[in-house]
Amino acid sequence: MADDCFAHPRLAAIYDPLHSDRSDLAAYLQVAEEFKARRVLDIGCGTGVFALLLADRGIEVVGVDPALASIDVARAKPGGERVRWICGDATDLPPLQVDLATMTANVAQAITDPHTWHESLQGAYEALRPGGRLVFETRDPARRAWEEWTRENTYEVTEIPGIGAVESWGQLIDVSLPLLTFRWTYGFAADGQVLTSDSTLRFRERAEVERDLAAHGYVVDEVRDAPDRPGREFVFLARRP
Repeated sequence: MADDCFAHPRLAAIYDPLHSDRSDLAAYLQVAEEFKARRVLDIGCGTGVFALLLADRGIEVVGVDPALASIDVARAKPGGERVRWICGDATDLPPLQVDLATMTANVAQAITDPHTWHESLQGAYEALRPGGRLVFETRDPARRAWEEWTRENTYEVTEIPGIGAVESWGQLIDVSLPLLTFRWTYGFAADGQVLTSDSTLRFRERAEVERDLAAHGYVVDEVRDAPDRPGREFVFLARRP
């Protein structure tokens, strides 16, 4: 099940303007260039920002996401026809032989169920060609990032063309590590509608992720720092031998 911020049509339509800073994707573009990837699987592609950046570079891209509303937004964007969009997840993919599979932003942590997590790692493995790589990030639990997720720190009003002003803020609902649940609230000035979206993330230790990858046959070549959040995240580069 996708969170409402991706699955609700009205919220999917405003996701990009509310998250306009995607400097986090630069590291993934660098990885694609570093390994000369020509075919990429973007797991949890959302509204397609990263997939379309890859397509702009002439890369063959498959974007998969369980939220149909987000896939619809992605498909309607300029250049959307150059990407193969799939409504689903990494547990049930068609046969692929990609050079690179990615899970950007919160995608890996949003897979909270252990069984689904292992199925997703296996699905990505099967989608890779021999020598292909899986790259994803996950927050370091020791940094306790959730302590900054308050209404005071996240509140903003965004003026969106054709939609009007939208208030948004986040707040913690529950901290029961390794799981953490938070709620985003959205208020539309145009008609007064208020929508909420609850999300749960799983905070995994580095050693746990490395064990999970090894269990599915991956070789962990490197664990990098996230350039946009130095010292706060692990970026895993795992290879299918």
